[in-house]
This record gives sequence, structure tokens and C-alpha cells, in this order.
Amino acid sequence: MIRLLLLGTSACHLCVQAEQIIDDCRLNDFKLSIETIDIAEQEQWQQQYATRIPVLYHPETKKDLGWPFDQTHVKEFIKGLTNG
Repeated sequence: MIRLLLLGTSACHLCVQAEQIIDDCRLNDFKLSIETIDIAEQEQWQQQYATRIPVLYHPETKKDLGWPFDQTHVKEFIKGLTNG
């Protein structure tokens, strides 16, 4: 199982779209554990990601995928994590 964080804010309509894209990838291709993080509560992430949310973040490698993305981008990102 791949653990990812979805960085966003509670009032972000793009974050809702991102969740759907990620859910579709999870249902169809990958076993993912997704934790949603509100960056408004995390000053370090707010400074780094405020203009890029939603952001899919892999805490082990510190790699991220910023918006805009679609299923193809998410799948490529995840494959990159599993292939090294």
C-alpha cells in the first residue's frame, strides 16, 4: 500500500476534484492510503504549497504532484514511486 497526503484547504473546489481523480485511480489501479491535510493548519506547508494546491505528496520520497493533474498524471506519479 502506498501512503500519500493530499494537501489542500477546506474551501478548495479543486481539492474536491482532485479527491475524485485519486479515488478513481485507487479503485481501478492502485492500493493507496490517502490522508487529507488542511494546509491552513500547517504553516510550513502553507508557505510551500499555498499557490499549488491541491498537491499529492509522498512523505517517504518527498516527491509531489501539484495541480493541475488528471488520472494519467496521478498514475504516472504513483508508478514513479513504485519503480524507484
